[in-house]
Amino acid sequence: MLSRKITLRNQLTIGGGAPWVLIAGPCAIESEKIAMKTAEFLKPLCVQLDIPLVFKSSFDKANRSSVYSPRGVGLKEGLRILKKIKTDFDLPVTTDVHEPWQCEPVSEVADILQIPAFLARQTDLLIAAAHTGRPVNVKKAQFMAPTDMGNVQTKLHESGCDDVLFCERGTCFGYGTLVVDFTGFVEMKRFGCPVVFDATHSVQKPGGHGTSSGGRREMVAPLVAAAMAIGTDALFLETHPDPSTAISDAENQIPLDQLRPLLESALRISQAAGNWS
Repeated sequence: MLSRKITLRNQLTIGGGAPWVLIAGPCAIESEKIAMKTAEFLKPLCVQLDIPLVFKSSFDKANRSSVYSPRGVGLKEGLRILKKIKTDFDLPVTTDVHEPWQCEPVSEVADILQIPAFLARQTDLLIAAAHTGRPVNVKKAQFMAPTDMGNVQTKLHESGCDDVLFCERGTCFGYGTLVVDFTGFVEMKRFGCPVVFDATHSVQKPGGHGTSSGGRREMVAPLVAAAMAIGTDALFLETHPDPSTAISDAENQIPLDQLRPLLESALRISQAAGNWS
């Protein structure tokens, strides 16, 4: 079941039977130093493993549990840092947009605009993202069924965007728990869009610490294994030099020094599974 091909900068293709792509970086842009250190680690690793890479980090974590939680460096500084990474490491980059007015300036730097899960049904945001001409990666909301994403695709298509990616990041199951329904990958692929699996947010425990979310990093590897077996067009992993100090998703992000074995395992499983679906 092949999806539409989405090509970035004439150097990287997502979907359409192309090898899976890694979308990775720190959850939030905390500083230029941390972002650059992460990109400096990721680029040669992915070259060695022959994995296409898109760098991801958020200039603003606008959906924090607490009003007192740090949110990142902001739009202007965040785009400056992403542009530097894009230029210095010759990498496509992606980041979140939260409000319609952000889409145009973000599209001047980002190769993909990402719609956060909580905002997947925000029509004005989707329309503004579509109008930039950039591919749009929409995270399926925790409260949405896979088949609901057809309405998201229609909003983007009617606004001029056919380069749409769907991202699975877990579905609400009771309180403070997410589950991943892997049949949803098959359901979403029927719309013809590449499917991305966000493994690190899928192990999140929303509101697990009252004023912040918790997570179970040890469950990332089993979920990645399942996603590779069923077939995903891109793997989304948030990674950090020292997750214990991260301002966001400290319990979910993968330490840089643990990334290689996880990616090597993902490669072995995807190669063994082939394109059975």
